[in-house]
Amino acid sequence: MDRRRFVLDSLALPCLAARAAAPDARFTVEARFYEKLPYKKIKCKLCPRECVIDDRERGYCGVRENRGGTYYSLVYSRVCAAHVDPIEKKPLFHFLPGTQAFSVATAGCNVNCKFCQNWDISQVRPEQVESEYIPPRNLAALARRYNCPSIAYTYSEPVVFSEYVLDSAEAGRAAGVKSVVISGGYIQEEPLKQLCRRVDAVKIDLKAFSEKYYKEVVNGELKPVLDALVTLRKQGVWHEVVYLVVPTLNDSDAEFRGLARWVKTELGPDVPLHFSRFYPQYLLKNLPPTPIATLDRAKSICDAEGLHYVYIGNVPGHPAESTWCPKCRRAVVERAGFTVRAIHLDGGKCHFCHQPIPGIWERTSRL
Repeated sequence: MDRRRFVLDSLALPCLAARAAAPDARFTVEARFYEKLPYKKIKCKLCPRECVIDDRERGYCGVRENRGGTYYSLVYSRVCAAHVDPIEKKPLFHFLPGTQAFSVATAGCNVNCKFCQNWDISQVRPEQVESEYIPPRNLAALARRYNCPSIAYTYSEPVVFSEYVLDSAEAGRAAGVKSVVISGGYIQEEPLKQLCRRVDAVKIDLKAFSEKYYKEVVNGELKPVLDALVTLRKQGVWHEVVYLVVPTLNDSDAEFRGLARWVKTELGPDVPLHFSRFYPQYLLKNLPPTPIATLDRAKSICDAEGLHYVYIGNVPGHPAESTWCPKCRRAVVERAGFTVRAIHLDGGKCHFCHQPIPGIWERTSRL
């Protein structure tokens, strides 16, 4: 069974045949970020692409459609993947460590990464994948049922189902459930600011630190993602950065050093930066997995540039999975893979030397 669909298939919900016959209207709401143009055209204002769309056509993401000059999202409450995941899998390491996140996705994405591990839902239209109707209030209730203190919008690209994220985050907050967004950060400033007012943490996949890589491997742009990270800092939303290291494409010392200096200057030295190991898949199967020595080199460069929390991911058992106090150099969160073995924090401070460790460490309500 596909792990992403485990929760959907285990719930007492209508059969697949009934789902397939469900009316489209259940999943359709007017989009919130667009501009009306003459001749029933619209301009999407959600992501930097700013697609100009004729009547009865869709944008690049494939999940938003112009109908008579009104723009609609076709994936509102249209959940095609749901699972209970460790928050460390996202990865978010400074956000409620050791807890579970009720993780959901709809179809669609506004880029096309050649290494995408979830291409079967991110690169399809909503009609091409089985989905379940889970409105925001029900989503919050499911998170509580499965004892998840947070909902994670993940797997595909939450930007393209932002209306659902915004309403679900509000419903979650009312129910005492936090929300985290796992995104590529390819979004315009205004919708991002609205997101910041409703969610509790954001993890951004920074694909590389070069425009060439974004153009050739991601089919996107670097600058809007960097701008989004700066906006997150200014809005005061907890954020972490993941950098998937792909051999020969984004693994040079110069790129690691440039990334470290930019993060330190624009985001600050306390922003967690995760270097993740690449495995060949989707359209990028001609390259080997990332050598662990490359990940170690990336971490060493960033450590030397003064970043305090640099992690190595997809290498179970690596010491850089744990959180280390930058002052006394003792482990304050001990991890092995996605398992948290011990937490040595007292009120967000190192148990051993009382150094503040930035993050969101405690639940504000009980499920």
